[in-house]
Amino acid sequence: MKFKSKNILLIGLAALFVACSATGSKSKDNAATLSKIKKNDVVSIIKKVNDHWQLTHQESGCAFWDNAAYHTGNIAAYKLTGIEKYKAYSEAWANKNEWKGAKSDNKANWKYTYGESHEFVLFGDWQICFQTYIDLYNLSEEKDSLKIARAIEVMEYEMSTENNDYWWWADGLYMVMPVMTKLYKVTNNELYLEKLYEYFKYAQSIMYDEETGLFFRDAKYVYPKHKSVNGLKDFWARGDGWVFAGLAKIIQDMPDSYVHKAEFIDIYKKMASTLKDSQQQEGHWTRSILDAEHAPGPETSGTAFFTYGFLWGMNNGILSKEEYSSVAAKSWAYLTTVALQDDGTVGYVQPIGERAIPGQQVDENSTSNFGVGAFLLAASELVTYIEN
Repeated sequence: MKFKSKNILLIGLAALFVACSATGSKSKDNAATLSKIKKNDVVSIIKKVNDHWQLTHQESGCAFWDNAAYHTGNIAAYKLTGIEKYKAYSEAWANKNEWKGAKSDNKANWKYTYGESHEFVLFGDWQICFQTYIDLYNLSEEKDSLKIARAIEVMEYEMSTENNDYWWWADGLYMVMPVMTKLYKVTNNELYLEKLYEYFKYAQSIMYDEETGLFFRDAKYVYPKHKSVNGLKDFWARGDGWVFAGLAKIIQDMPDSYVHKAEFIDIYKKMASTLKDSQQQEGHWTRSILDAEHAPGPETSGTAFFTYGFLWGMNNGILSKEEYSSVAAKSWAYLTTVALQDDGTVGYVQPIGERAIPGQQVDENSTSNFGVGAFLLAASELVTYIEN
């Protein structure tokens, strides 16, 4: 499939999405509109984006969070398309990194506050890689325990400590929560679910806003200690994108018998409601979710994670298609007609950071590994929606 300027094949659909919203047409029409997107077109977009990324990044880097976040999307693309080079790309990355995150073997020196050196084994940014290692283990016909040995070693050591404050920033909920539910499914060790809840409750106690259901990025940004330029609560889009997508990832792996599953679903649904109401008319979310003037303009990484989360909720009967399909329709239109560039680059991705920064330039040339990963997650989940 050949792509013309600004993905011309999708512009008509984008206009239709916006028209549906602007004219107040019935929500069931929005659901029908979203379903009119053809599976083959979405798969072509996935291939275009992922092929471009891998062609221009043949060295996939270390196991730190930004590279690892890309691989969560790459594995989703592989599961959908069955393209072996996608799996091979992640396997080469895992082999290069010895199926480890941070590589220190001296447990006495293991840390988790913040750090990019190899002593920070217990820091979530070094643990997200385990998601892909576990997925590769599950995808292999012969289950090679080496692929998950380090993940089990690190997480079981962590769970043996008395500390519960491992997740002190919103990003960590995407980085590590799915590791714990994936390892639960592999090992049937219920301690993973128990500690998941314990660590989550700590994170919730320092970052969660009861009124909106959203999460501040960390304790530094809790209102009213920190405010947006207009004096509002400042919720960072990518930060809440991490949380929203992370909740979708863990809920799907939780057994129905898990005593806290309904609580996680309720938190996810409350987030969905606030996010629906704060979406911009053009389909994206601004970097400060509730204050569009704080850092104006579109942003892709948060928008893509939200799109994935909304589509997953509808695909699994947790969110109503009548209520949320128009949200996903508009955000997908943004992702494919604004964020996606002619050559397959995913633009308008805010650079690495921890907040919405007034005056920071984010444009069509702003791209990153984690932004591509989020885009691939959203696109892969859209195919499931279409198939349903």
